[in-house]
Formats: sequence, C-alpha cells, structure tokens
Amino acid sequence: MRLIPILLLCSGLLPCLAQEEDAQELDCNDETVFQAVDAALKKYNAGLQSGNQFVLYRVTEGTKTGGSETFYSFKYQIKEGNCSVQSGISWQDCDLKNAQEAATGECTATVGKRENKFSITNQTCKITPGKNPMVTDDLPCLGCMDPISTDSPDLEPVLKHAIEHFNNNTDHSHLFALREVKSANRQVVAGMNFDIIYSIVQTNCSKDRFPSLHEYCVSLPNGDNGECRGSAFVDISDQIADFSQSCDLYPGHPMSELLSKNCPGCPKDIAVDSPELKDALGHSIAQLNAENSHPFYFKIDIVKKATSQVVAGIKYVIEFRARETKCSKESNTELTADCEINRVGQGLNCHANVYMRPWENKVFPTVKCQALEMTTMMTMPPGFAPFRTIRVQETKEGTTRLLNSCEYKGRLSKAGAEPAPERQAESSQVKQ
Repeated sequence: MRLIPILLLCSGLLPCLAQEEDAQELDCNDETVFQAVDAALKKYNAGLQSGNQFVLYRVTEGTKTGGSETFYSFKYQIKEGNCSVQSGISWQDCDLKNAQEAATGECTATVGKRENKFSITNQTCKITPGKNPMVTDDLPCLGCMDPISTDSPDLEPVLKHAIEHFNNNTDHSHLFALREVKSANRQVVAGMNFDIIYSIVQTNCSKDRFPSLHEYCVSLPNGDNGECRGSAFVDISDQIADFSQSCDLYPGHPMSELLSKNCPGCPKDIAVDSPELKDALGHSIAQLNAENSHPFYFKIDIVKKATSQVVAGIKYVIEFRARETKCSKESNTELTADCEINRVGQGLNCHANVYMRPWENKVFPTVKCQALEMTTMMTMPPGFAPFRTIRVQETKEGTTRLLNSCEYKGRLSKAGAEPAPERQAESSQVKQ
C-alpha cells in the first residue's frame, strides 16, 4: 500500500533557522518544499548500509532564502518504514513499521536549489531506536555485528584514529574535530570489527599553524561540517590493524561563508568568573604592579569583560578594574592573596592583552590603565544611615577636592516613631 506523506507544514513553522534579512517562512502549499525534503530524506536513506528505510512523518519548521540559488533550511521528523535499504523501493512506497518497534528520528537540513536541481549542503539526523519484540527462542548471534553505546570507551581510540585519518588525508585548510557519534556497531572476531557513523566539524585551527588538534581548537559555528562512516579492525593486541573511511563534507552556511573563511582564530567571549582566566589575570596584575610607580600594590577588584582568541597560541583581551591595596611595595616583596583592598584608595580602569603559548611557557602581557574618580564616605552623624555616597572629584588647579552634597535619612528611634527629618550635608572642601 502506498503511504501518502504527511506534510504537516502548518503545525509549527517557527521563525528562521537562518537569520538573514530575506529569509521567509516555508509556505505550506509550496510543492518545492516537499521536493527539497524528499531530496534530503533520499540522501539519508541512501547512506544507510542495513536495516529499513525511513519515511517522512512531518516537517516541523523551516525557512527559505532567495538569491542566485534558493536555500531551504528545515527540520523534519521521520519514522522507520517496512522497506529494507536494499529493496530499491522509494520511501514513498513504504508503509510505516509497527509503532512500538519503529525507530524514529529528527533531521536538520539545508538544501540548495539551482535550475530545478537540489543539492544537500548540510544534514544531520538523530535516531531513536524502537523497542524490538522479545523473542524467547532466539539465541544470541555469536560473531554478529551488534550495536553498542555511542559513548563506549572502546570507541575512543578508533574515533581518535578516524579524526586524525581525516585531517591527514584531506586538503582542507583547517583541522576538523569530532562533533557527535550517531551509531556504532561491533563484531567480535579474532579481534574486533567496528562500524561507526559520526559527524565532524571544522575548527578554528588552520593546518599551517597547528600540526594536530590542540585543546585550544574550538569548532566554528558557521564552519564546514560533514558526516562520516568508518570501519576499523582492532587486533588482539588492541592495535588498529585496518581502517577505512568515507565522508560527505558540507560547506558552511552560504551567507556566513565569508565570515568563517580566513578565520584562523575568531575571538570568543569568556565568563568573567571562568577558571580559564586565572593565569591571564595573574600575569595582568603582575605586569601592572611592575610598571606602576605607585607605592602600594594594586589588586583586581572586578573583571568586566573577557575574550580569548587562538592565534598560534592564545590571546586574552580583558577589561577589569583594579584597586590600591593596603600592602606597600616597601614592606612587601610581592602582592599576596591576603593583601586587602583599600576602598578609599586609588582605582584604575584597565585593558589587558595577554598572549600565551603554554606549551613553550611563554607569556607576553601588556596592560594600559586610566585613573578612576575617587569615592569616599562622609562621617555619619549618630542615628543616621547613608542614603547615597559622596562623590569626591580632584580639581585640576589645586590640591583641593570638592565634596558634593549627600543626603541622609533618619532611622526610627523606636517602634512606631516617625523618622527624623532628612538632613542635607553642606558642601565642604577638604585639603588633600
């Protein structure tokens, strides 16, 4: 029986997967949308080596971007059908498998159309296995290829080898890293055979700067990506004796390609309390105190913003506020953790660039700072609490500072009593 595709395009079309200004929501009645989804699903089914084909269940969201080439970006849900991948039957002629036993999945794809031809530029699918019926009289199949967990420790050396194999045998300008393991099977022989499907993603590490993947290599959100199938034989001594791999590489989003190209290391924001900043901040404040002629050490008070960038090393750009401490350089050989900040002392707004090459133990910090306006508190009259602090600003001409007025609000002297009248502290001058 021919299954009529259920295209529920109107049941949850959400705003843009792509954020370009000319992106439009998919039209429920646009036949081209179905053709684009059909091309993506056929591509996925063609990559399956065993089992049954998947059938379209519904399209949940998507957008269309016009231009010299039209791009359709969408998500769609699929269910396992009853036609095997070797049957040669189109998914549209398959029935759905029993709901309890059928695997289900969700795919995200970008499909380009030029002169009535469709090309899949990007596609990833996440499959959830169905519940297979229990057959009590079936014995385990010794020596068969059986599924294993995608996070099995046995896969780690094979996946590491797979990524190295890809990076060493492609002419792409950048290194790729593992994104996700989609499925894995293992067969016990005189050793073990592995069959793995996994996705890869371009990192910000170019091959001319990095010979291999490093901890500072991070994936580019708009970079190229791909899907690979790897087969490995691990002998009885746990050595990879044979390996083969096939990959489909998809270019990054066409509207963002110029941004991702020529980007050996794009700056990324870091949380101001990230442990990653510890060393960079330590070098920054040490450089500040070494260059500053102030008699007291300064200490970092607040980190305002920080970014990191991979550039044949790693470069940190940090904005922070430093405060004078109570530890003098005359009495202390260095700034220590127990040096207290002097809240009425000098404050600095600082901008630091710290270039680090940890594997060579090299650090190159530069720090530039500007003085803050100083802030203090007037002595409070008995029975009063501050409503706001007093601003003290240095004058350019002389050695005096002008104290702006400060309001105070009285406390209740006893339960139910009215607060004391508000008082205004008069402006005064204080000699420096």
